[in-house]
Amino acid sequence: MIRLTSSKPPGTRADAARNRDQLLQVATRMLASPDAETSLRAIAREAGVGIGTLYRHFPTRESLVEAVYRDQVVRLTNGAHDLLASQAPAVAMRRWMDLFGDWVATKNGMLDTLPTLIESGTVRHAQTRDTLLNAISTILDAGRTAGDLRPDVTAEEIAASLIGIFTVTHQPGHAVTADRLLDILLDGLRPQKHP
Repeated sequence: MIRLTSSKPPGTRADAARNRDQLLQVATRMLASPDAETSLRAIAREAGVGIGTLYRHFPTRESLVEAVYRDQVVRLTNGAHDLLASQAPAVAMRRWMDLFGDWVATKNGMLDTLPTLIESGTVRHAQTRDTLLNAISTILDAGRTAGDLRPDVTAEEIAASLIGIFTVTHQPGHAVTADRLLDILLDGLRPQKHP
């Protein structure tokens, strides 16, 4: 898994920034786990901080979920660039698909809070969609230039495929794994070799 640095609010003390990052990491992990208790108290305990520290950074559950959501979108965006800096575009695309899967899993743990954030306008679905499509396009453009990925595939098609894959494979009792389907999707994204 890629380790990306999180952005801290300007003027934040180093220890406060560490606590905030730790809370975000723990909340992200716990929200992605279907078995974890995700009460604010449980998140603070797992992060090794007091509940008061959590409330100083995130006064409400909504503010914590919003911060995790935004952090994950930033990680996906930065992940596209970071992966391309060290990997061939097709490999970067496949690894980015894994990051997307992590985001979907985390988002599933936010389903009780996320609709309120969307309804209030705090989280804008269209803006998130555009940001993620731009990240996919960044990798696609590099892949087209390198001859590594097909030129006739759009970011929207890849996003729809990923949503379909993660929706199906998160259903209980589904025999096919997301990894297998993502590998098949990547094979379909490679340029066709003509005899």
